[in-house]
Amino acid sequence: MISKACKYGIRATAFVASKAGQEIKLNVKEIAREVDAPEAFTAKVLQILNKHRIITSLKGPYGGFYIEEYQMEQPVLNIVHAIDGLSIFRECGLGLKQCSEKHPCPMHDKFKIARETLRDVFQQTTIRQLANELSKGTTFLTSQV
Repeated sequence: MISKACKYGIRATAFVASKAGQEIKLNVKEIAREVDAPEAFTAKVLQILNKHRIITSLKGPYGGFYIEEYQMEQPVLNIVHAIDGLSIFRECGLGLKQCSEKHPCPMHDKFKIARETLRDVFQQTTIRQLANELSKGTTFLTSQV
């Protein structure tokens, strides 16, 4: 449902946020390695997140990516909105251009419930919650065990 870029964006934001209390700035290489994503792709995603003020960047020799306190309370939905847009929560599950209550596809009713549930999860989960779970060591950003 969400793009690979969006998944990387959520992972990158969670990682950067998990380091917020340490007051360090992370470079693209560190973030890409930690979220198991290609470096160039990660750089593009981070630029989008910075543009939308989901994370912050500072240029220069002491620069890097970090997250400010006020950014920690944003819902994960803001990341999805910045990278994929919100139309993914209205699109047809089978990819039809014309799918609605009046002209539904065979999956319409069930897929509508799944879309709405996913949107609610993204809306109700904050960046701080993701960061806290990572910091506790109860969740992970890579599939490596």
